[in-house]
Amino acid sequence: AQAILAQELAREPGILESVSCARTNLNHIMTSLAHGGLPGVLPADILAELKETATKLCAPSKGFLAADESAGPWLRAGHADAKQIPDTAENRASYRSMCFSTPGLSDHISGVILHWETLFQKDASGKDLVDIIKEGGMIPGIKVDKAYDKKGMWGTPSGPLGHPEVSTRGLDDLQQRAAEAYKRGARFAKWRNVLQLDPEKGLPSDLAIADTVHTLARYASICQSERLVPIVEPEIVPNGSHDIAYCAKMTEKVLAAQFAALALHHVYLEGAVLKPNMVKNGLAGPKADAEAVATLTVQALLRTVPPAMPGIFFLSGETALDEDNEEIATINLMTMNKLFKDKMPWHLSFSYGKALQKTCIVTWLGKDENKAAAQKALKARANANSDAVRGVYTPGSCPSVGVDGNVKQAAGPY
Repeated sequence: AQAILAQELAREPGILESVSCARTNLNHIMTSLAHGGLPGVLPADILAELKETATKLCAPSKGFLAADESAGPWLRAGHADAKQIPDTAENRASYRSMCFSTPGLSDHISGVILHWETLFQKDASGKDLVDIIKEGGMIPGIKVDKAYDKKGMWGTPSGPLGHPEVSTRGLDDLQQRAAEAYKRGARFAKWRNVLQLDPEKGLPSDLAIADTVHTLARYASICQSERLVPIVEPEIVPNGSHDIAYCAKMTEKVLAAQFAALALHHVYLEGAVLKPNMVKNGLAGPKADAEAVATLTVQALLRTVPPAMPGIFFLSGETALDEDNEEIATINLMTMNKLFKDKMPWHLSFSYGKALQKTCIVTWLGKDENKAAAQKALKARANANSDAVRGVYTPGSCPSVGVDGNVKQAAGPY
């Protein structure tokens, strides 16, 4: 029998490879069935942990505090007085420890996204900032992308940001960094890819979209292998003069491609969340009202996002200088949940940085004596966004610094 088999293999050398491939595919299918139809590339205990973390992150009426700015958040707050605060590691740790220790913040915040620096920082008393977050009833997360090079992808045209289309860096050592972040206490991660809109130039290009969705899917699969719930963030920036219809069209195109890529990379949707842009007009384009933003955003999501994904957490996005970033972000989110909450299969919430912190920063201004007032401002805006998740926020009911002192925010990646 062995001799006959050897003769057959010599006559058809491809048979052995075909049998091996078939056996591998069968093993994947059997493993998936053993997991109840879940992806067979990860053990059942990791899948269970990912789902548990994602479920906690999607707690009713709660969202994320995005505290992952690479420099002091006051530099990106877009406020003249705040820009004068010295950007030092000590000031960054002082400000963030103040935010994370805000009494009752976990009533509205489920997770806090950290910059790599913050993952290892301590407060003035020597306490790890990560421990302040956990003891406050919130889950630490970590930004793991390494931003992008403004030189961009060769052969792509410059967009409204003033540089070519870009590709985000950081995959090369992500496996090791994700494992280290988990050991430090992080339980979820964030990675941001940026896309620009320009209808006349055909932006975003198919090349940029393909690179974005592949990179984000690769990142998500690596993070899940290290027990971190990935936030998938394909951000279409609002810079430009396009109308809201073009943003809606491109948002749907990007999200459809994104979920195809996530499936290709065996990403477990129940253990991941999405952080998309809202569908809005360009900063210099014809303005759309909150109802139009809500309607077209939810329409794009319903057309592209599978119900298996537990939560969607919006970024606020930059706004025009004559607009109140905090208030507009809250109203847009409230309008979506007020009009469409019964039609959506996911938790629809917020992952805001400046739109949660601006009034807090301007109240603090680097002075210890302003700590209590600054915490009160942060808690108030977090509460306002909790109300928005429930669809019951009353516009104007949360104190805000408004547009006083607005200046163009600092350039560069977050």
